[in-house]
Amino acid sequence: MPQVSVTPESFEMVFYDAAVIGEVVAEVAERLGVEEEITLEIDEKSPLGRSKVVSHDPIELWVDGGALENTQRPRQFGKARSRDTIGRLLIRILDRRSGRFDDAPPDDELELTQISAWDVHCVGRLARLGIGGQQKRRLYQFRNRHGFTDLADAAFNQLWESSELSWPEIERISQGCRTP
Repeated sequence: MPQVSVTPESFEMVFYDAAVIGEVVAEVAERLGVEEEITLEIDEKSPLGRSKVVSHDPIELWVDGGALENTQRPRQFGKARSRDTIGRLLIRILDRRSGRFDDAPPDDELELTQISAWDVHCVGRLARLGIGGQQKRRLYQFRNRHGFTDLADAAFNQLWESSELSWPEIERISQGCRTP
């Protein structure tokens, strides 16, 4: 199981346990085949759900406290949501390392439509592994960026159901259904 470092080590604003978070991160990483050390920094002051990959090598992740929160119990840790958030970030790292994403822009230069399409592809793979899901949430986000059309729904299904698409394939699917 990979070693996980969680910062901060104790929390004051949310009822999280760094050791439990580390176990969840390690579990997800192990299921995805990630064996190296992972550093996770959490901004407990923010209830938002933002998350990002800070570094691919070594693996460094950053999340708002809300990205790990149980949506039914504010300020409480949510294992399911955490698996989804961490899994999505780790799959992005694996995608970038695969060679299939060499043409992808850096994360901070991705457009919202690109992020949405890639997220659908990542979370669809997580769902098939039994790690994450939230298909309806991802469909709604995808529709907000690509349009509420049958064409967008078909593109969503293609992204969700496909395994290991390349960046040019994701971009082609995303561009093919965008509303003007």
